Amino acid sequence: MEVALILEWIIKSAFLLLFGTGGFAYLTLYERRALARIQTRIGPNRAGPFGILQPVADGIKLIFKEELIPAKADKIIFVLAPIVTVFPALVIWAVIPWGTSVNLFGREISLYLADVNVGVLYLTAVASIAVYGIVLAGWSSNNKYALMGGLRSSAQMVSYEIALGLSFIGPIMLAGSMSLVDIVEAQNPWWFAITQPLSFIIFLIAGLAEVNRAPFDMPEAEQELTAGYHAEYSGMKFALFFMAEYIKMIAICAIAVTLYLGGYGLPLIADTGGWGPLIFLGKVIILLFGVIWVRATLPRFRYDRLMAFGWKILLPLSLANVFITAAILVFIG
Repeated sequence: MEVALILEWIIKSAFLLLFGTGGFAYLTLYERRALARIQTRIGPNRAGPFGILQPVADGIKLIFKEELIPAKADKIIFVLAPIVTVFPALVIWAVIPWGTSVNLFGREISLYLADVNVGVLYLTAVASIAVYGIVLAGWSSNNKYALMGGLRSSAQMVSYEIALGLSFIGPIMLAGSMSLVDIVEAQNPWWFAITQPLSFIIFLIAGLAEVNRAPFDMPEAEQELTAGYHAEYSGMKFALFFMAEYIKMIAICAIAVTLYLGGYGLPLIADTGGWGPLIFLGKVIILLFGVIWVRATLPRFRYDRLMAFGWKILLPLSLANVFITAAILVFIG
């Protein structure tokens, strides 16, 4: 039994890693085609039918692209920084449930890697690690512009992490648990996006800033500080930063679906059975389109206004939401 359990964990882990890396590749195609449609362009359509081999072509190009390391860079940290950035984006999936369970080969297999009673705490802890990779990338390059870009990026991520973390508290209080499975089960018949609309909006905005997506894409602004912390990176090292952003983009949407949109469930349906993963994936794809739509629509924030928005608007609103939710639970129940 123990061997079967370990094998189950290995298979699930391999699936999550493949889903993350494959999802990153085809999210780039999804974004480019969606942006092209919004902006009345064609988008990639040459590599394979309907352009479906474009991510493969991009991957081959990056693999064979020359990689340079500045002569006076800290070479060990310079190489490790992209790995430190991409690692949290992959391991954060461990506690996200994408379904209930299925019966295979006489075994009841749960459709999540782990259901820990502090799942939300795990999410916040793992997500905060990525900032180290960005700071180390800027510092190890031995480039003043890269260092300034890394410091600015870390300031942005740390600032918006506070509002992001506070937005988790509403669903935790309503569900009475930090287990993500319990939070999903507590959203029947009403999703927390309906009962916690302010928390949901704050989470989406802070999530965009956390993964450096437009209009909060100051760390990768081409005209800002020569592309910021990754100015000296090329080839697959640059691709790892790119990969981390897109995998975190999928992860943020998956966490939003789990905390606020019922996860793998549907309103008034107690058990979605084997359809749970498809329902979960459909919700994630819809949210991803919203993230892409925001990029195509809104202009980039000025940096001082970006920081002021995080500290002076999102933080007070998230604190107010926690206070109001707690008061309602105490006095109304």
